[in-house]
Amino acid sequence: MTPVAGRTNKVAEVGRAAAAPAPSNGATPAAVSLPPPADPALAGPAPVSIFRPDAEPGSRVFNRDLSWLEFNRRVLALARDERTPLLERVKFLAIFSSNLDEFVMKRLGALKRRMVAGLAGPDQDGLAARVLLDTMRATIRELQSAQTGAYENAVRPALAREGIDLVEYADLLPGERAWIDDWYRRNVFPVLTPLSVDPGHRFPFISNLSRNFGVLLAEPGVGEPLFARVKIPSVLTQWVRLPWQPAGRGGAGDGAAGRNADETIVIGVVGALGRGRFVNLRDVIKHNLDDLFPGMEILEVVPFRVTRDSEPQAGEDDDADNLLDLVEAQLRQRRFAEAVRMETGPGASARLVRHLSEELELGPEDIDARPGLLDYTTLTEIAELPRADLQWPRWTPVIPRRLADTQTDIFSLIRKGDILVHHPFESFAASAERFISEAARDPDVLAIKQTIYRTSRDSTFVSSLIRAAEAGKQVACLVELRARFDEQRNVKFAQMLEKAGAHVAYGVVGLKTHCKAALVVRKEGSGIRSYAHIGTGNYHPRTAQLYTDLGLFTCNPAITDDVVELFNLLTGRSRQDTFETLLVAPVNMKQRFIGLIERETETARRFAAGKSPVNGRIIAKMNAMADQEVTETLYEASCAGAEVTLFVRGFCCLRPGVKGMSENIRVISVVGRFLEHSRFFHFGAGRADPLMGEWYIASADWMYRNLNNRVEAACPVLDPASRAKLHRIVQAMMADSRKAWDLLPDGTYVQRSPPPGAAPDSPAVLGTFGTLMREALG
Repeated sequence: MTPVAGRTNKVAEVGRAAAAPAPSNGATPAAVSLPPPADPALAGPAPVSIFRPDAEPGSRVFNRDLSWLEFNRRVLALARDERTPLLERVKFLAIFSSNLDEFVMKRLGALKRRMVAGLAGPDQDGLAARVLLDTMRATIRELQSAQTGAYENAVRPALAREGIDLVEYADLLPGERAWIDDWYRRNVFPVLTPLSVDPGHRFPFISNLSRNFGVLLAEPGVGEPLFARVKIPSVLTQWVRLPWQPAGRGGAGDGAAGRNADETIVIGVVGALGRGRFVNLRDVIKHNLDDLFPGMEILEVVPFRVTRDSEPQAGEDDDADNLLDLVEAQLRQRRFAEAVRMETGPGASARLVRHLSEELELGPEDIDARPGLLDYTTLTEIAELPRADLQWPRWTPVIPRRLADTQTDIFSLIRKGDILVHHPFESFAASAERFISEAARDPDVLAIKQTIYRTSRDSTFVSSLIRAAEAGKQVACLVELRARFDEQRNVKFAQMLEKAGAHVAYGVVGLKTHCKAALVVRKEGSGIRSYAHIGTGNYHPRTAQLYTDLGLFTCNPAITDDVVELFNLLTGRSRQDTFETLLVAPVNMKQRFIGLIERETETARRFAAGKSPVNGRIIAKMNAMADQEVTETLYEASCAGAEVTLFVRGFCCLRPGVKGMSENIRVISVVGRFLEHSRFFHFGAGRADPLMGEWYIASADWMYRNLNNRVEAACPVLDPASRAKLHRIVQAMMADSRKAWDLLPDGTYVQRSPPPGAAPDSPAVLGTFGTLMREALG
């Protein structure tokens, strides 16, 4: 590859010119410094290495799937960490299960399909498909066993001590049992639909991730048992709060009227809302199944749960006339996708398990017997109890200072200079939502263009675009119908927008559109001016309060002209193959990133030879790192001596710290209160001052699919104040000894611990999120 040249230099020159002024306080930002490696002895139980000995000797990368599972181990660590508020620990138990479900649907299902199709060659790390599948299953079982232990031995007892008692039906007091049985008859029994299997009834379809009972029944005096399935309704609460409180247990019993000698009944106690005794709906139904099968003998009851492949199979529907028809067909197909895993409660008979596995076409290796809840995602209901003392303090995003003036239109504020916002520390509603909402109402706005990859059901963006279209403005919206697990919602949005008169496009043929961009064209004076918002995350008001993301507002023609071309590429038949400032995948992003890395490699070589006063420097923050070509280019930079720091929240296939290959590369994962989702990139460009180097924010990770099979956009950050904000994020993450993990050469992640004597309000102790929240408040 050749160093970046030509039009790329234009970005560098514009950026250096813009960055020339010193920060407002006159100080030059300190160069990024790395904290010493964490002490493994402070990290608790030693994690398992994901660099397996059965991989190809000398493998230069980690296996993607095993690295993905290790990310989930770090999520589980938050649930096991006693420093995490108790109800947040409950929430992370649920998130862990949700993440694992997605992994099984996506990756385990894909691997099984590969093997069935005869494509079972070794993965990029040399691991054979069969070995990888077995290792994935073993790791999943290990992690789920740790989850069960954390819940039963730590979290559940801690909840009980706080007046939140998750009890078994068998442990209920007589009065409680009478109440719950009566509640069941009135609220649950009419909803249940038992489905039996016999010559007149086929085996029922078991929907993905549904909670079920497999029941073996016998008629008195008849030998052959019958099978029945009972689905636990997801439309009902999964944790039923009992109105009874044993005397002397505190909390909910305060102010109660007497019932029996050993019981009290709660009457209108406000303080009891976040306390009480809760029984799982599954347990209630199990102990009342005789009501569903009167006159029958229940021989065995086993809870079970099925996970299905998330990828629709190729077929005749692939030739649908348009993408909308295709996606709707694939959604129907996914519902009936192949089962890839079944979880059962413990102690199930071989006979019942064999019956289920044969009907679902699963082998013994696909069956997991698990004690406990089976589905921990139901714990979300407990995590949301109104107990502020057991949760992180509520965070209200601040209005960005540059946008605090609500009397002035947002376009006038953007004309004063680029604005970079950082969510959820800064308000999404007061920035991105305001941008589109004002554009929809502004009589001088001629056109609005926006991409929608994921958004909420009650999205203000969709309603604003509909309002603008109905007002006669030109509205063009790229709706990505293939956003996994959001397809149905996006189909609905596309139809709503088309009905309102908006121009709706579904993307570039063969490519998924993942870029996050909005363009507003406004009549001003004798001409028109374009305004753009380019972000790292989705236009999703709800996740913007939970995910860290960046958004840049600009009316700089050097950027907005490229955004115009980007939308022409998305909605028309443009074959645009050059962009002045944007890096656009799959057009030029990968080549430009590789060129920027190679330039830092050359700077490092010159530095080593005494020909440059500054070493090569690369800082990249992303969700996942897996592209092999970029990885090898980074290895080359490391061998030349360049300083490479990667913040990779999720899986990372690059092996850092290997002598002679990657010893100058560090990989850090920050996992905590918010989901690290922003992507940004820094290249030193031969300048000692980080603000004088080059900075980009992007929608793309360094993964093959992002760089080759998706439409993505990376935007240069030219404004010095915006660059300083990105640099401050880097400094906070570097100093984090609370939520940060270091990736070691063998694939082990080791959590950092604050140094002895660290101040309670220091970034090391507060961590990335605490530090940035405090600084956002000023």
